[in-house]
Amino acid sequence: MSQELPSLDAAVIGSGFAGLAAAATLAKQGLDVAVFEQHDIPGGRARRFDVEGFRFDMGPSWYWMPDVFDRFFAHFNRRVDEFYDLVRLDPSYRVEFKAGPFDVPAGIPALAAAFEAIEPGAGAALESFLAEAKVKYDIGMGRFVNKPAHSMMEFARLDILRDAPRLQLLRSFSDHVRKHFKDPRLIQLMEFPVLFLGSKPQTTPALYSLMNYADTALGTWYPMGGMHGIVEAMVQVAKDQGVTFHCGKSVQGILEEDGQTAGIQVDGKKIAARYVVAACDYHHAEQHLLPKPFRRYDARYWDRRAMSPSSLLFYLGIDRRLPGLKHHTLFFDTPFDAHAEEIYDTPDWPADPLFYVCAPSVTDSSVAPQGCENLFLLVPIAPGLDPDEAACARIFDQIMDRLERRLDVPVRNHIVYKRQYAHREFIEDYNAFKGNAYGLANTLTQTAFLKPKLKSKLPGTYFAGQLTTPGPGVPPSIISGQVAAGEILKSMGLPGPPESVAIEQPAALETYPTVTA
Repeated sequence: MSQELPSLDAAVIGSGFAGLAAAATLAKQGLDVAVFEQHDIPGGRARRFDVEGFRFDMGPSWYWMPDVFDRFFAHFNRRVDEFYDLVRLDPSYRVEFKAGPFDVPAGIPALAAAFEAIEPGAGAALESFLAEAKVKYDIGMGRFVNKPAHSMMEFARLDILRDAPRLQLLRSFSDHVRKHFKDPRLIQLMEFPVLFLGSKPQTTPALYSLMNYADTALGTWYPMGGMHGIVEAMVQVAKDQGVTFHCGKSVQGILEEDGQTAGIQVDGKKIAARYVVAACDYHHAEQHLLPKPFRRYDARYWDRRAMSPSSLLFYLGIDRRLPGLKHHTLFFDTPFDAHAEEIYDTPDWPADPLFYVCAPSVTDSSVAPQGCENLFLLVPIAPGLDPDEAACARIFDQIMDRLERRLDVPVRNHIVYKRQYAHREFIEDYNAFKGNAYGLANTLTQTAFLKPKLKSKLPGTYFAGQLTTPGPGVPPSIISGQVAAGEILKSMGLPGPPESVAIEQPAALETYPTVTA
């Protein structure tokens, strides 16, 4: 960053998906926008690192809701395929049950047939389940997620009230799934996305079956080169609009003059800005960067928030290929309910955890040296746990024991690189409240206008990201940045991003290749 900067129209704190979306959207309307990122490269939780020939995505590894990405780029008259090669995975992922593996095929007809083979009648039940989920997805993505959620009155429109019963806000996800399926494997398969939404299926609204629609109907995808390729594409779009980036610059405060946003403080210097978008950790920005008189919430409020899980992560470089490994594998070979209770009810390091393995090198040879494998292992854990290296070591050995049994390969003998990442690193790297990885739990009392407000008490400052509306995940974070930017533009009498954008060929999903993964 230069010694002196001219006064900005908007300063964006953080270059994750929300910050990038906000910056590009504001700059498209002619605003002078700069992004300030404390790390050396953009991406926030979606950073990457390269070591010994391996390229590791540090955070998100699932590419769901491809329509959201297409709409983002279309707003700037660009297409996804101009930036990265997107492929659909088939199978979408593998689930390792105690009784053996189940590969989730791409496409509803194939998945319905697979369900039918496990439980008579489950194929038709799946189609019924997904038909209801599609209604929720269409309503949710078409009418809800693009609302700033300042108050409940935004949701009082006649058409929304008419459709509210179809969203099943008062029915539990657990009950909804069990209405359709009886086999424990199918139940776990349908419930797994909820584990990352921040509450048990018993306390999550049935509304979130829309995630199953996103998973099965819209598919699981992968951008060749890795997930950080999305970040690079969004950075390029933002730069094309005139956004400037200042990496390695930590923001120490949001400034106020005469009751209005005046800018930010960076390296002891004032950067004047009419608007600020805090796209970093909401708790950190609101409780530590904002002047105290303009903090809407207090410590008691934050301590009472139900948080999504944190994660214990292991990045592994393996000096051989691992036959039989899929791009995505979920290990559900131990009790689901017991692990969920250790996250949500009696927070503790899990005794016998579920875990997830991402092996992008199965699909993409560019992320590992020739003949090698790139592994990303994730164990959901309760937020706010005290650091415990002994527990982390125990869990690593437990999950590697199970991985090695399934692959019949002594994987640990072939580890040439290992990096561990958990609560402490989430806090150090992202100022993450309680070391959270996924933001707030998506419970009914933390949905829409009941989330922390997108608009600050300090006029001119807005929040974006996974702790505010519409919620956690990559597509919601992109939308959050667009919504925050849209509110600023609205206050200036300028047009914001449309709620939907027509997608021209060849960006339609059916034009992308499917790969066996």
